[in-house]
Amino acid sequence: MAPDHRTLHPKASEETLVSLLQLDPSPIDNASIYDKELPPLPEDDASQTSSRTLKSTSTSSTSTSTLGLSGSGRGPIFYLSRIQRYSSYTFSFFAGLHIANTSIFPLVYQSVPYSEPFLLMARELYQTRFTEPLLITLPVVAHITSGVAIRLLRRRQNLTRYGGATPGVWPVNHPNASSFSYKHIWPPLSYISASGYLFVGLLASHVGMNRVLPLVVDGDSSNIGLQFVSHGFARHPLPPWIAYSLLLSVGVGHMVWGWAKWFNLTPPANWKKTTIDKRLRRSRRRAWWGVQGVAVTVAALWAAGGLGIVARAGPVEGWLATVYDNIYSAAGH
Repeated sequence: MAPDHRTLHPKASEETLVSLLQLDPSPIDNASIYDKELPPLPEDDASQTSSRTLKSTSTSSTSTSTLGLSGSGRGPIFYLSRIQRYSSYTFSFFAGLHIANTSIFPLVYQSVPYSEPFLLMARELYQTRFTEPLLITLPVVAHITSGVAIRLLRRRQNLTRYGGATPGVWPVNHPNASSFSYKHIWPPLSYISASGYLFVGLLASHVGMNRVLPLVVDGDSSNIGLQFVSHGFARHPLPPWIAYSLLLSVGVGHMVWGWAKWFNLTPPANWKKTTIDKRLRRSRRRAWWGVQGVAVTVAALWAAGGLGIVARAGPVEGWLATVYDNIYSAAGH
């Protein structure tokens, strides 16, 4: 047998090391990461193991107290993700009532005046002193703040694991040495999250126009309903068409895809680029089109009644027209 003349060259070894150091680590974008904490760092593993051993002997009798949170091994991200999820359930109840009042009933009756009483009756459920904070304000605030808190906690974890030590071992003249911690410490922004942040701005403008501004100008918002919306479209059609089209498309897309995510019906992020198996790729493609089809159907239904009937109802007359004109004039509309 001929001797093997292959040897390990220091130059090749150095090139391999440099290529490994130039890789940009990126956290995995998966919905399941929000249900559990990342594993502890190696330097913290030994100390945490010894502390858990000591705590297990002293706190075994009290591990089921304090609302069942102690001894569970679950960090703040786990509970924040639960707050984000269950708050969306509450707001979805209000959204269901709202789509019925602003779209389904106008479609059935083909008339804004005949559909207005249903909106007034629904307000007795979600626009009282107690139900409005419980069904709308608190769920929206909890949903937004928990989502922002999760991103900040993920950023801190990514900074600890990727943004602190890795750039330090790069050469000083490495092109990514100064920019790594700014580009990669934030968790990936999914389309659901991006639409959620956009939906916050659109929803805030909608609430400000239909709820807050009437209280400031007229001292009361009980006269605000479907006719107020139709009167605004009759005054200046273009701005309301743009605002309500964005509100419906972005809001419905975020809610439908969010619900699909809670029930694990959405394909993983970047599935088109990462899925190699043909059967799995077809399954994920069907899942994507299924969720997208539901979102388009709900948005089209809402637009059919809201934009097809309410927006085309024309201006109101009499004293109510004067009230609406004062409110729109205060908004510069």
